[in-house]
This record gives sequence, structure tokens and C-alpha cells, in this order.
Amino acid sequence: MSTSSNVSPVELSPWSVHAINLPDHADNKIHTDEGARAAGFPGALVAGATIYAYMTHPPAAAWGNDWLSNGGCELHLRRPVFDGDLVDCVISNEDGAPVVTATVDGDARSSIRLWNHANAPDLRDGDPLKPYTTALTNHQIDYGLRCGDDLTTYAEQNIAHPVTWVDLANRVFIDNLVTGPWIHVRSKVFHEGLALIGSQVHIESRLLDRFDSRAGERAVVDMRIYADDQPVATIEHEAIIVLAS
Repeated sequence: MSTSSNVSPVELSPWSVHAINLPDHADNKIHTDEGARAAGFPGALVAGATIYAYMTHPPAAAWGNDWLSNGGCELHLRRPVFDGDLVDCVISNEDGAPVVTATVDGDARSSIRLWNHANAPDLRDGDPLKPYTTALTNHQIDYGLRCGDDLTTYAEQNIAHPVTWVDLANRVFIDNLVTGPWIHVRSKVFHEGLALIGSQVHIESRLLDRFDSRAGERAVVDMRIYADDQPVATIEHEAIIVLAS
């Protein structure tokens, strides 16, 4: 998937928030204390989607609809964040592209490398997964507010928060690939338009790869997301779908 580092001249500002473990993700037991401890963690992991929502705050605040409708990023979730951790979104530069890194006590946990204008790629050849359909509701506006992202632009415009696309990609994994605790590790997200609340969403997905790693079995999936038949996002999504025992 090709990208562009052509970015807005408006500088990003750092931002901080205390992490909140939303109940929305309790169907993945890694986001519960019991399930996380069974997997060797001290407590419930805050969902990667929530950490991603935090890291979208600086570009959405600086670049607005330009980034929300025609930007994107490459997301890497490297180390867990736990409920109540103070997450500092730190701004840096990598090969000419802005990077937002989520840190806890100065330790990097996740990052997004941003682009502002990138052509979304076509879905690559792979095994088709079940189509996923849903309707966008106020949940897609207030997810950010409930987890601590205080930007009001989504409610003001009646549009979905960008975390929606990663959250829905996770739903595709839940419907097709996972049966127990699992961990989202990486995504490339290409925004293709704004989506109004009330839109009908349809997702086409293709399984590109499924392989073993030291952390467990992984899967990589391409997805294109449509709202009222118009493309709004294309995602390459990777997760550990079976944790190593």
C-alpha cells in the first residue's frame, strides 16, 4: 500500500489524557482483568482502538476535515497501556512525516506515522471474508468523548470519529478469525471521505496472510469500508488472532 508524506504545514500540538478501559471491548477477554491475567499481563489492556483514538487527536485538531477525509496513517501498537495510565501524545518527525507517539512515563507504547494526501489502494487478492454491515449511530460520535478525546468536531458535524474504521476492522476479525483473546498490532488507514451518522456501512474484506510468530498466530486482512455506498476508508489490518501459550 503506497503512501504520501505530503502533509499540512500546520504544526501538531502534543496532548495528554488518562487512559480509560471502555466496556465496549469486553468481548475480547484481553481487555478484562481475568482474561489479561490469564495471558500473563498484570491487568486488563486498554483497547488498541482507544489508544488509536487518542493519537488521532493531534492531527484532527490541527488539520480538521482535510485529514479526516483525505489523510491517514500507519499505526503500530507495540506495548500495552493499562486503565488509568497517563498517555502523553508526543510529536516527532520521521523521514519528513509527522509521527504521534503514545507514551507512558516516557516509554513509547504505540505510534502513528501520518500522511495528509494518499491514494487509497485497491484491495489485494486474498480469500474473501464474510461481508460486514452496520449502521453508524451516535456511538461513532461519542466513542472519543467517552474514552477521553475531548474534540467536539465530530458532534458538531454529525460525523464518525476516525477510530470508527479501526473499531469496525476489529469487528471483522471478531466475526471471521478469532475465538478467544487476541491483540491488534498494526494497521494502515487511508481516509477516503467523511461519514454521516445514520449512514449504512458495508465492509468488503480479504484475508491476505495467516502465519505463526513468536507471539502467536497472526492474520493480515485488507478491508474497504463504504458508507451509503461511498468509500470512506481502506485498511490493512494485522492482529495476533491466537495468543502463544
